[in-house]
Amino acid sequence: MANLSIRTIRYYDQIGLLKPSKIADNGYRLYTDKDFIKLQKILSLKSLGFSLNDIFAQIINDNTLSLQESLDLQKQMIDKKIENLQNIKQSLEKTKEYISDNENIDWKEVWDRINFDSMEKELVEQYKNANNINVRIHLHEKYSQNPIQWFVWLFAQYDLKPGMKILEIGCGNGKLWTLNQDHLDDLEIILSDVSLGMLNDAFKNLSHISNITYQCFDGQQIPFSDETFDIVIANHVLFYVADLSLALKEIKRVLKPNGKLYASTYGMKHMKEITELVKEYDPKITLSNVSLYDIFGLENGYDILKLYFHQIDMRHHDDYLLVDNANDIIQYILSCHGNQSEYILKDYPRFEKYVLRKMKKPMYITKDAGVFICEK
Repeated sequence: MANLSIRTIRYYDQIGLLKPSKIADNGYRLYTDKDFIKLQKILSLKSLGFSLNDIFAQIINDNTLSLQESLDLQKQMIDKKIENLQNIKQSLEKTKEYISDNENIDWKEVWDRINFDSMEKELVEQYKNANNINVRIHLHEKYSQNPIQWFVWLFAQYDLKPGMKILEIGCGNGKLWTLNQDHLDDLEIILSDVSLGMLNDAFKNLSHISNITYQCFDGQQIPFSDETFDIVIANHVLFYVADLSLALKEIKRVLKPNGKLYASTYGMKHMKEITELVKEYDPKITLSNVSLYDIFGLENGYDILKLYFHQIDMRHHDDYLLVDNANDIIQYILSCHGNQSEYILKDYPRFEKYVLRKMKKPMYITKDAGVFICEK
């Protein structure tokens, strides 16, 4: 049915990518419709340039998405692939013009123009990032105990007035605005992100709202004049910028007098139980290449911000998770930015048994997040 060899199917079984639902008494592997759907996603991602390790991390215990949602994600990836191929075609055309117009060819410039490998990697990274963000949001939406959801609570902290001009830096998929779209009248909102792929996702989610515009740029170089905005929002993003000082100077520059920056972040205790869980399994696992709260967190945020703003307030969102599904924990772990896949996927059944053993009762997970409100 899938036009694959028996050898390939057995290999996918051997590495744990596609296990049969049952082994018959005579040794035959028995696969269900659900297994076939999973295989369809594997083959789809493989054709789009994902490695088997990347695919493993994307589809393992893929039970948070329905078939319809899974196909929608793959369709979005195909759309981006088409867009990517169109960009490659344009690059070839521009490179031909460059070669025709220049006697002395700069081969580095030629290579930069037609570096298809980097384009392909960027496309795969966009898909992985979007998928990983969805996994993490899913965990918080499903298991958070505070009835006031994070983005709803966060939006309530903003002092919004009709006619205000607002800039969000690092808007991601626009979830903040999607959940609060009934309260956006009489505002001028500009959403920005360094990733064009994420910005496109935000546009798809919010294209029906006419007073939102979109721009792709780095928060360290904000392409607006001095004193343009009443409010700048940086939601869980300042710890990602290469030069935090430069980004804060830019934010201060584009804020009007008495304008406000709303900068949310984590504290050092955020999700600590999950960190402890993986460290006990293998001390070499790190879920993040850097400790984001060390760069800009609840503990050091005030000292960083006071160099640029004269009035600073910090508000904490009281919440925790109570998780009773081991697969959701595993998916969250695999969605992180660290080296966990290297140690988990080489013997996934062992890791799965370990997590199941640890979760004989619901797992309490600390949430430690809040927002700094800074006035210029």
